[in-house]
Amino acid sequence: MASEGDGRFESSLSRVLREEILTGRLLAGSRLTEAELSSRFGVGRGLVREAVQALSSQGLLISRPNRGAVVAPEAPREIRNLIVPIRRTVEVYALRLVFDELGEPDFTAWGRILERMRDACQRRDFHAIAEADLAFHRQLLERAGQPDLIVIWETLVGRIRSHFRKTQKLTADAMEIHEEHRAILDSFRGRDLAAAVRLLKEKIT
Repeated sequence: MASEGDGRFESSLSRVLREEILTGRLLAGSRLTEAELSSRFGVGRGLVREAVQALSSQGLLISRPNRGAVVAPEAPREIRNLIVPIRRTVEVYALRLVFDELGEPDFTAWGRILERMRDACQRRDFHAIAEADLAFHRQLLERAGQPDLIVIWETLVGRIRSHFRKTQKLTADAMEIHEEHRAILDSFRGRDLAAAVRLLKEKIT
């Protein structure tokens, strides 16, 4: 159990809830209360309030005084059509920042994510596929080392979160999702920035 002052757990709590929302384990309209979250995670309500506030600022939750919070609806279709190109720009920017510095530890980290993705694809577990998909792209943002960039990316992704699952379920062979991401990693290894940017842009749809 974490203490009230454990900022690391606060970040972990926010991340767990964020992943559940982004991957559809918590659907739009789902109600969350401090009591339920405090009991579930074994933390004080102060940490829960901070996590809810953080996710509310990213547009993932709608906080209601004395009534808990609900998972926010997604952006309408017209807005989604604007968000995808912006997300593409953010990830390409991050890639350009770190491309020349990428090394085996980075490739190993992506490789572990791809292993989870391959297992999820074999099982056609679309929640787990979405988790691995998000982790793969988040790894790039975290490697860039700019917290503001991560916040922007998470906000964008949060507004089009069901897009991951809907797109994946339309894929006849789920293993194609794994192969697409493996190709992106191979392009990073290839040391050809132009090729890597081109493929990353192509796969963010």
